[in-house]
Amino acid sequence: MKRILTVQDISCLGKCSITIALPTLSAMGVETVILPTAVLSTHTMFKNFTVKDLTDQLIPIAEHWKSENVQFDAIYTGYLGSAEEIEIAKRIFDMFGGDDTLIFVDPVMGDNGKLYPAFDMQYAALNAGLCGYADIIVPNITEACLMTGTEYRETYERDYITDLLRKLAALGPEVSVLTGVSLSPGKTGVMGYERKNDRFFQYQNDRVDAAYHGTGDLFSSSCVGAIMRGKTLEESMQIAADYTAHTIRVTLDNPAKPWYGVDFEKTLPDLIRALEK
Repeated sequence: MKRILTVQDISCLGKCSITIALPTLSAMGVETVILPTAVLSTHTMFKNFTVKDLTDQLIPIAEHWKSENVQFDAIYTGYLGSAEEIEIAKRIFDMFGGDDTLIFVDPVMGDNGKLYPAFDMQYAALNAGLCGYADIIVPNITEACLMTGTEYRETYERDYITDLLRKLAALGPEVSVLTGVSLSPGKTGVMGYERKNDRFFQYQNDRVDAAYHGTGDLFSSSCVGAIMRGKTLEESMQIAADYTAHTIRVTLDNPAKPWYGVDFEKTLPDLIRALEK
């Protein structure tokens, strides 16, 4: 069984970060070790949430694992709440990385052309540096623009995306993947670039006109899980894109109309079936 370490926060209520990564990866048959950067009562779309920062615990935990000779097949980072946590993530890569360890970075920091309120451009620059350690990065278009100094556009042509991917590759990762890419009306999906082979690839599915917190985490978790289960990168991207879109549709059909996260618990069996194809 493959083993993944995921480094991100725990939102106790809200379906994002570790509360998506842990159940999703576990259901996919991948042992999942967590390194929580903070514990929040809810995710940040709720009002008056509480936060307990755990930054001072990260290196002691990692050093304990090192003393036990713990090894990982992949290290997957998501939301990192501070510049200090980005630097610690680099140390974690150095401590546990190697030729046989996949480094998968989701540089969570913004959407819709803007940084999240807690962050500034210095934070974006530090995330760009973190991406240089990665084998695979999966930013959305906003995050890619922030890290590369590119003008954000709501509408664009294919050349805009390919140029953005080449800029991401210049940061250092082997594979750069942009999420939320729409290359034709009514469609959305991903487009990626392999630096070594100078090769682009893409996958598009039907756009679902809804937005939920945590869907990026669902995509990343199901993607890295599929890779660990032996799927190719392109197969994994397709599985993750289709599964995320399917889960959004199922959530839209929920009469309770949940607003704070997607009903991924209902769709995990569908993800497992997709893995078996």
